[in-house]
Amino acid sequence: MDGTATLRHRNATFWANAAPGWIRHADRQDDIGRPLGAVGMHRLAPQPAERVLDVGCGCGGTTADIAAAVGADGAVVGIDLADGMVVTARERFPADRYPGIRFQAADIETLDVVPGAPFDAAFSRMTLMLLADPVAGCATIRRALRPGGRLVATVFRDGGANPWLPAALLGAAPHVGALPPLPVGDEPGPFSFADPTRLDRVLTAAGFVNVTIEPHDVTMNAPDEADVVAEWLIEIGPAGAAYRAAPPANQANARAGAARLLERFRAPGTGYRLPAGIWLVTAATPAQDVRA
Repeated sequence: MDGTATLRHRNATFWANAAPGWIRHADRQDDIGRPLGAVGMHRLAPQPAERVLDVGCGCGGTTADIAAAVGADGAVVGIDLADGMVVTARERFPADRYPGIRFQAADIETLDVVPGAPFDAAFSRMTLMLLADPVAGCATIRRALRPGGRLVATVFRDGGANPWLPAALLGAAPHVGALPPLPVGDEPGPFSFADPTRLDRVLTAAGFVNVTIEPHDVTMNAPDEADVVAEWLIEIGPAGAAYRAAPPANQANARAGAARLLERFRAPGTGYRLPAGIWLVTAATPAQDVRA
């Protein structure tokens, strides 16, 4: 397993290359991917006038949802590692239409002071599993919260609970160029928190208390458009950059390959039902927090 500095560099490179796919499919991701964070958003229950941090905001959809809940008297800061996605988030959700919203490109693992801190709560949809040093990243989140503040996050469980994700990658990979290094063991990736005991250890080491981890099974509903769904899942995954660099014929073959492996999730005439197994994570900062 590579060292933390190497993993951070790899993360930064990966997300810089992945950003164009997420930007292109931002509306689709907000719509179809909503179930991945809905149970967390419900548990977060942001209230009017609260201050909330959104970690891994991507193109801003979850940040905008929180902004609508906290209202003009509240504030929400969305942070993401990818500059391109943050630029897109600002364009999609400008402050003049979403009072109190702010977006910041930053690495949560190395950030000393989070802009807008202290916050009443922090939210993270499917991001904590992607951190090179999750203890450092979660410690930054904890420092950004007021004493007694709350954290709500969602992450994937194991690959078996999310079979559509590797299907899209395996279907596309033979038809595109070299892929970035895929994660092994506890390296940052979709299934790095498959073991909930590791997740508990990370949050505890970061200074959180009252940690709870609950399994939830959700379903993402996608339209009955094989080519569109295949391209969306390829572009937001590890093969996205290689796919975009490939000739049109290879791209078509990649979409067809992914569509074949995704066929078992398709109900003809109805659409795709993509099952996702996630952990719903909640935690709190101590009532008398020590800022370390």
